[in-house]
Amino acid sequence: MFQAGNIYIADYAILEGVAANATDPKTPQYLAASFCLLYKNRQNKIIPIAIQLSRQTTAGVGNTVFLPSDNQYDWMLAKMWVKSSDFNVHQVVTHLLRTHLISEVFAIAMLRKLATVHPIYKLLIPHVHYTIAINTKACEQLICESGLFDKANSTGGSALGEVISRAMKTLTYKSLCFPEAIKARGVDNKEDLPNYYYRDDGMMVWEAVKSFVSDVVKIYYGSGETVQEDEEIQAFVYEVRTFEFPTSLKTREQLVEYLTVVIFTASAQHAAVNFGQYDWFAWVPNSPSTMRKPPPTQKGQVDMKYIMESLPDRGCSSWHLAAIWALSRFQDNELFLGMYPDKYFTEQPVMEAIKTFHQKLVEVTNTIKSRNKTLKVPYWYLSPDKIPNSVAI
Repeated sequence: MFQAGNIYIADYAILEGVAANATDPKTPQYLAASFCLLYKNRQNKIIPIAIQLSRQTTAGVGNTVFLPSDNQYDWMLAKMWVKSSDFNVHQVVTHLLRTHLISEVFAIAMLRKLATVHPIYKLLIPHVHYTIAINTKACEQLICESGLFDKANSTGGSALGEVISRAMKTLTYKSLCFPEAIKARGVDNKEDLPNYYYRDDGMMVWEAVKSFVSDVVKIYYGSGETVQEDEEIQAFVYEVRTFEFPTSLKTREQLVEYLTVVIFTASAQHAAVNFGQYDWFAWVPNSPSTMRKPPPTQKGQVDMKYIMESLPDRGCSSWHLAAIWALSRFQDNELFLGMYPDKYFTEQPVMEAIKTFHQKLVEVTNTIKSRNKTLKVPYWYLSPDKIPNSVAI
């Protein structure tokens, strides 16, 4: 199986040693740095084959590996723990940090360093629309003290800052480049891993955005020298610098990639990780936002009563459902990718580039719609007609 490349790993090591949310002393909460081994079978379905919930040996109890051959309650609870780990990493790292917060960084840098008449300001402004406002609202209602994270998630309280701090160490510029990220995770080969629609649709959208950005950049920058001489662009990039992010840009190609990252993160990447939340998280046992009992360390000690006492209670589940329902809604009068009614650009070459961009997005949308007709569970989260321009919810 290893030689055939059919084994995959879902590893939530980032949660190791993180103290779970303790804001409500009456209801203890727990986290686990789960580790799940997955196997691609002959039907090209990914199934779990082994789960480990602990990485440390304590009090003589080893790192128990749960298997499908174990009794049904042991295996059921082990899978719930993996999904709880996944939910918390998804919300704090994949969603909050890597779309909302990083898009705000780009937005503030753009507003500080680019004049409103600058062509790159005009290119980016639709893709930072409402981002600072929605993040401010999140700070006031979701990730604040006694906010929704504290009420419903095991990564609430001090755990939130700890997980984000750890995740920042892996938030590199290249990890935001979609093709690079897919390759780094070892899921880029369609023959090895077919039916991975996030990858397939994401690549089509990335290429459409990159092509559009390239067309715009070529209109205003005749060479790499003109990029280097643009003090506002260099100041914008330097303002964002952190860890392995560029501190300057020297070529048109580098500028194209950088701007593609900004637009793709705020539009497609956010859509991919946000708008399916109610679809996949509404059934609480499938993605528990927290757990009320510690993860089992031995087999044969779990029954249905223990599982029900481990899952979130009614109040926590209500907060969880309310949040994911609200987050999965589109705005009234939503502007989707490629829709630019404010017409910041008036130059004819750019207007033609926008028209071409729109046509490519329509082609991608039609390709995805045609594919979805053959699927029992359609994947539409990266269909351009369902991708808002910016992080606005």
